[in-house]
Amino acid sequence: MDKNPVATSYPMEQSIGSQVRRAHRQFAQALQAALAPQDIPLGMWYFLRALWEEDGLTQREISERVGATAPTAVEQLRNMEKRGLIVRRASEEDRRKVHFDLTEEGRSVQADLLRYAEEVNTVALEGFTPGEIGFLRLALMRIQDNLVKARG
Repeated sequence: MDKNPVATSYPMEQSIGSQVRRAHRQFAQALQAALAPQDIPLGMWYFLRALWEEDGLTQREISERVGATAPTAVEQLRNMEKRGLIVRRASEEDRRKVHFDLTEEGRSVQADLLRYAEEVNTVALEGFTPGEIGFLRLALMRIQDNLVKARG
């Protein structure tokens, strides 16, 4: 069987996009395994993380921060509410908006869950110097910025 000359001239191993995707999948699998004992699905983790950084966000603000579609956000927020991690609050400025606030339970899991994320990051970055880690962060942020600019 003949190899595709276009595919062999740009193998997946050389594709930054492919490498980032593969690394993301490994991070996600490791984090999901770490979160499993707490019965926190990976999707919920991202929503909690956004609210830990800024409590009281609207659904749209949360969706933008975690990169989720509106239907995904509705489902995750509903599940978090059922679990007693968040409560809804009507906006005082605009009654059409609903804000989501962490409950005491939602705040209480923060330290444990962040510890799991730190452990996954520590494993992933083993052997990297602080300078390499800083450069990696800078490079990934620049890639994101470039792709956002390209979309217009």
